Amino acid sequence: MTSSLWQRHPLVLIVLAQLCGTSLWFSVNGVGLSLTRDLGLSEADLGRLTLSVQAGFIVGTLTLAATGLADRFRASRIFALSCLLGALANAGFVLAAAHPPLSLLLRFATGLCLAGIYPLGMKLVIGWTPRHTGAALAWLVGMLTLGTALPHLLRGSTLGLPWEWPLLGASALALLGGALILRLGDGPHLPPASGKARLLDGLAALGERRFRAVAAGYFGHCWELYALWMLTPFVVAREVARLGASSDLIPWLSFTVIALGLAGCVGGGVLSRRLGSLWVARRALAISGTLCLAYPLLPWAPPGLLLGLLALWGLTVIADSPQFSALAAASAPRERVGSTLAVMNAVGFALTIPAIAITTTLWQLQGTWVLWWLLPGPLLGLWAMRGLRELPDTPADHKGAGRQQT
Repeated sequence: MTSSLWQRHPLVLIVLAQLCGTSLWFSVNGVGLSLTRDLGLSEADLGRLTLSVQAGFIVGTLTLAATGLADRFRASRIFALSCLLGALANAGFVLAAAHPPLSLLLRFATGLCLAGIYPLGMKLVIGWTPRHTGAALAWLVGMLTLGTALPHLLRGSTLGLPWEWPLLGASALALLGGALILRLGDGPHLPPASGKARLLDGLAALGERRFRAVAAGYFGHCWELYALWMLTPFVVAREVARLGASSDLIPWLSFTVIALGLAGCVGGGVLSRRLGSLWVARRALAISGTLCLAYPLLPWAPPGLLLGLLALWGLTVIADSPQFSALAAASAPRERVGSTLAVMNAVGFALTIPAIAITTTLWQLQGTWVLWWLLPGPLLGLWAMRGLRELPDTPADHKGAGRQQT
């Protein structure tokens, strides 16, 4: 295959590589029920493993932003190296799963590597498709969603096999993703290196009223999103048990619920071109917030109905994510947009830690009522954005949108 043929559809290769690389994110959650049965791990133990990944990602993104590493080295090489190291750390978990200190450390290392996969994918999009960054962003966030769901698909397709196989499968996919990007290389349109980022500039940008409102909406979105993804297999397992169906359905249904977010991202991107990013972000956050309020009130409802509501929740909970990125890029001060969005991203992911910790710790005690702990996120996000108006340059096709990671 010639280089020109390989580079004819760079966006396709980038989003496929993102899908493969981000399968590492929730790889352990995909086999969570097996770990609970075979190793005696509790929901709180699984929550701590997920928290370790989130913490690693936060540390990794802040390190990249503060050191300027992402500007000093080729994005494709950082991406490929991160895929390699992430695949090794994820595979190492197979040997360390029963040894909590080491298992937590390996999940933290996986999160560090993800900081070189997802954000660098954004930079690769800028380098290859600068005129369509906003549209590509919806696909990239959608692929993050599908990558998050992929471990459940791997578990469903390996039922009857040891739980180690899906984990090793995720590592193999990460290696494939790294190879794709290494072969593709950096695009011809990457901006010049900007030197060391200044994180204090990002904090100073919160003084801008519009950006502060958009950031608050994004923070509320983050509080809800990852905790819901973490809880999805547990909620699905409850309804499958009420149906009296085989537990083999749990990974397949969990995959479906989370993977529907891809359609939500892409559909939201299409709507934002006509109605604006703010319109889409508000409605998606309002719908997911309404489901968060209503779901625990319907424990008596037929399991099929509750699974349908959960599917709608999976569709809408991530649909606002690309639009918050576009809004933030349009609202941030031009002279410090990079550091501003880096800080916003880090704060948003930091908020996922208490949300996951609270919900996984209380699941055994509260069941589906624990979902109400997610409700403050959508409520505060909508309240913060109550006075915002759509700007002419905030649809999803805004060029700056590609700089933000979700």
